[in-house]
Formats: sequence, C-alpha cells, structure tokens
Amino acid sequence: MIVRWGLWGLPEVLAEAGMGRPLLVRSGRWAEVDLGVEVAGVWDEVPTARIAEAAASAPAADGVLALGGGSAIDLGKAVSAESGLPLVSVPTTYSGAEWTTGFGVRDPDRIIRGGGGGAHTAGIVYEPHLTLGLPRETTVGTAMNALDHCAEALYSPNADAESDEHALRGAALIAEWLPQVVERPDDLDARTHLLEGAADAGAALRVGMGVAHAMAQTVGGAYGLPHGTLNGICLPAALRYNRAYAPEAIARFAEAIGAREDPATRVEELTALGGSTRLRALGVPEEDLPRLAATAAGRPANRSNPHPATAEEIEELFRSVW
Repeated sequence: MIVRWGLWGLPEVLAEAGMGRPLLVRSGRWAEVDLGVEVAGVWDEVPTARIAEAAASAPAADGVLALGGGSAIDLGKAVSAESGLPLVSVPTTYSGAEWTTGFGVRDPDRIIRGGGGGAHTAGIVYEPHLTLGLPRETTVGTAMNALDHCAEALYSPNADAESDEHALRGAALIAEWLPQVVERPDDLDARTHLLEGAADAGAALRVGMGVAHAMAQTVGGAYGLPHGTLNGICLPAALRYNRAYAPEAIARFAEAIGAREDPATRVEELTALGGSTRLRALGVPEEDLPRLAATAAGRPANRSNPHPATAEEIEELFRSVW
C-alpha cells in the first residue's frame, strides 16, 4: 500500500498507482474541494446500492479515487471490485476503511444491501486539514471504530509483532488525543495526532476483527445507524467478554489507553464524548435483540474472536449495552 501524508502528494500517489484520470467517488460535502487532479467523472450518490451504474459512469477512467468517510471509501472499494480498477483513498474521518479490501453496500437510507471483497486498494493519502469541521458525533464515532480495530487486532488469532506495534501505538494516540480534539475541534495539531492513531489502527486491521465488530455491523446494517458509534457502544461489552479468553491482549490494550484496571469503563468514557452510549438511545428495539444476536453470531468477525460467542452470549452482550 502506498501511503502519503499531505494532499500535495496525491498526484504522485495516483501516478504510482497507474492512474491518469480516475473516477472520483465523493461524499456530497466535498463537492467544492479541489484535489488538484484531473478526473474522468464524478459519482456523488454516497451511499448507494447502484454499484454497476457507478462503475460504468466513467468508461474512460483508469482508476478510482475515493474522497470522504467510510461510506465513500466503501463505495470506492465496491466500484474497484466491480471494475477491476485500482483504488486510492483520501479519508476524511478516522474509520480505517481505506486499509481493507472488503466493503458493505448500503442504500441511500444507509440500510445494508450486501457487501463483498476484492477491491484493488493501491494507495492512501492522509490530509489532516480535511478532518477540521468534522462534527463531534462523527469524530468520536469514527475514532471509536479505530480504537476497536486496535483492541481486536491485539487478540486476533492472526496477530503478529507488526500488527501489535500498530495497534498499541494507535490505541495510545486515540486515547490521548480524542478528548483533546473534542475540547478543541479546530486544533490541527490534535487532529493530526488523532489521524495518526487512526492510520495505525487501520494498518493493524489487516489481521482481523472480533465480536464487537460483528455486533456493530449487524445493528448498523439493520437500522442504518452509524458504524463507529455502534463500535464504541459494543466494544466495552466485548472487552469484558474476551477478558476470560485473551487476558494478556486485553491487559496490553488497557495499558495503552491508560486504564490498566478497567479498560471497558475507559472506552465507555471515550464513547460518551460523542453522545449515545446505549443501543436504546439509538432506537434499537429491545424485542429485536435475539434476532440481531443470531445474525451477529454467524458473522466472520465473531468467528475470528478468541472464543466465538454463541447467539445466546451475544444476546446477553447486547442487553448489557441496551
């Protein structure tokens, strides 16, 4: 993966990835941003389930350039997989979607309509200036998604020394700088450090996810709710569950975020910076929890948890954060 910091490096990254005139996939809020590159076309219905139409919208394109948060980058990945073209991402949140080849497909109401893999991810350009003005809820939610990546990377069965290094550094940066960004949202230095933590979290993500992500993916896909916020809500329950099965990894994560005795409570405190900390506050019906738990139990992220949780166990976890 080609990784550069500073939007000025985008033309060079595109050239290295073999792109001359990419299709630009962007969220609507970035319509006025000048990226300084020539594009073959623009697709700005984000999210969308019209993947084939998006891929065919610029037949002369020789790549895909995604600008925005996780929804825009997931759409860019879906178009890349559909077209076979390479993808370069310019993330504007802390979600980490730019690091993976898998994606979810949501309709304009953000309801999940499918998903897949096989995106041809080629490069990432980080520009901290693009995170200025990000609303508090989105800032905290996507940062908690990144923190979840760090925790779950540490206890993934595929973890290695490199992923551990990224996960621990990312967790420490996010825990230190997220409160400061919330306090001073226009502080570019604080935003830069938080984005550095998210980049580390994304790099750690390659080794896999766990039950917290399975829970968040299931609820978010069912109701069109923000994935990051749901990760912040679900991670504390997952940490408490996994402490019996991955105590060393949980202890290292706890030390990294400065909460040696009770990392789950510290995660709850960080999540609260963005608002909602309970599923019921987001409108999730209590009577749906058994069905959601059964779906989450079958997701790949749960199957790669240190001890895959049963549907009954996940229902208990959901109820603990409902």
